[in-house]
Amino acid sequence: MSTTNLDKAILDCIGQHQQSGNEGVAASLIQQQIGRPRPTVNRALARLVESGELIRLGAGRSITYSITYSFSYQNTAKAPSASQVEQPQASYFNTSRSSPGFQWSNKAHKVVAALAAPLGTRKPITYQRSFVEDYEPNQSTLLPRALATNLFNAGRAKDQLPAGTYARKVLEQLLIDLSWSSSRLEGNRKSLLDTRALFEKGRAEFGDRDSVMLLNHKEAIEFLVDAVPTEGITVPVVRNLQSILMRDLLDDPSDLGAIRKKIVNIQDTVYLPSQAPHLLEEMLTLVVSKACEVRNPVEAAFFLWVNIAYLQPFVDGNKRASRLAANMPFLLSNCAPLSFLDVGQQEYALAMLAVYEKLDVSLAAELFEWTYRRSIDRYQVVVESMGDPNPLRVKYRNQLGEAIRHIVFYGLKLNQAVAEVSISKADHAVFVDMLQEELDTLQPYNCARFRLPMNKTAEWIKQKRPR
Repeated sequence: MSTTNLDKAILDCIGQHQQSGNEGVAASLIQQQIGRPRPTVNRALARLVESGELIRLGAGRSITYSITYSFSYQNTAKAPSASQVEQPQASYFNTSRSSPGFQWSNKAHKVVAALAAPLGTRKPITYQRSFVEDYEPNQSTLLPRALATNLFNAGRAKDQLPAGTYARKVLEQLLIDLSWSSSRLEGNRKSLLDTRALFEKGRAEFGDRDSVMLLNHKEAIEFLVDAVPTEGITVPVVRNLQSILMRDLLDDPSDLGAIRKKIVNIQDTVYLPSQAPHLLEEMLTLVVSKACEVRNPVEAAFFLWVNIAYLQPFVDGNKRASRLAANMPFLLSNCAPLSFLDVGQQEYALAMLAVYEKLDVSLAAELFEWTYRRSIDRYQVVVESMGDPNPLRVKYRNQLGEAIRHIVFYGLKLNQAVAEVSISKADHAVFVDMLQEELDTLQPYNCARFRLPMNKTAEWIKQKRPR
C-alpha cells in the first residue's frame, strides 16, 4: 500500500468513526481495521499529525486521533455555485461543523443566544458607515489593546528582516493551510490530501469548481506575498485579490475586481449591505487608509478582516478577500501569517453575523485570538525545523532568484545566467551548486518565491528542466 493510500485509509477509518459520534479513534482500532502493522500505522499517524490533517487527543495510553474537520471527507454536499447571493457559511448552530477545541466564553454565549432568535424577531439593519468613520487609528481599538500587543509580541519575527521574509520562509505550508482553510469555510469539499495533490498537479479538471477555488486561493496568496512588500496595503491590491480569488467562478467576468453595482443579499440574516456603488468605493478606500495608519499589525489585520466582510464591496468573494487581506499587515511586519487553522463554519458564521447585525466584534475577537495563536505555533515550528539559514544562501538570495528567472523564464543557459549576476570567484562553485539544487527542486507549487508564473514553470519542467 502506497503512502497516499495508507493515509487515505487511515483518514477514512477515523472519519467513519467520527460520523458515528466518536470524538477520537485509538491507534489500535485503526490498525485492526486497516490491517497494517502497528509501527507502519504509528508512523503514518505521526506524519498526518505533523501535516495538520489529524489532531492528537489525550495522553499516554488514552491517546486518540481526530480529523481536523471530519466532514472534509464526506462527498455528498452540493458543489458551491457562483451567484449574486452571498451564501451562508453552514447552519449557524450545526455542531458537526464546529471548531475542534474552540469554546465561546460565557460572555459570548449571550451574544450567540441573541443571534439564535428567529429571523422574524430580529430588527433589519443596513450598513452603518459610522463603524469605520468613528474609528480613530491608534486611539480606537476593535481588539483589546493588551491582547493585540500580546499577539504581536508572540507572532513577530525576532530579527529585523525585509518585509515578507517570514511569509516566504513558510510559504509552501502557508499555501496549503490558508487555501484549504479559507476554501473549506466556503463549503469546499476537498481534503488536505486532495489539496496537496492538486497543487502538485497545478490544474483543475473541467467543471471541478472546488479545485478552481483552491487554485485561486493559492495564486492569490502568492500574489500577496509578492505584491504587498513592494506595493503596501492599497485598494488596488485588495481589488486584485478579489479578482484572483473569483477567477472563473463568476458568471460575469466584469465583476472581477470591480466595486459592486449589483444587489447582494446575505442569506439567514436581517443584515442588508449597502447597494450604493459610490458608498462602497468610498468606504473601502477609508477602510484601507485607516488600516495603513494602525501601528499594531494585529489590530490592523483584525480591522481589515472585519470591515471588508461587513462592507461587502464585491459581488462575491468578500469573505475570502477579507481573510487574505487580513494577512497584509502581517506581511509588512514579518509576523506569523494568519491561516484560519481549525476554524469551523459554525463559529465563523456567528462571528460575522454578530458584526453584521449588532456591530459587535466580541465573537470575532475570540475566534481571531484562538486561531491566530494556533497559526503562530504552527509557523514557528515550521521556521524552527529549517534550522539556521545557510549564510551563503542569505548572501546570494537575490542573485539566486535572478539567475533562476533567467533560466526558466528567459531560457538562458546556466553559465549565461550565472554570468549575468555578480558572484565572487571564491563563491562561484558553491553558488552554482546552490543554483542546481534549486532548479532540481523547482515546482509550480513553490515557484512564487522566485516570482515565476506557475504555467511558465510547468512548461520549463515539461521540457525536462533545460539549463
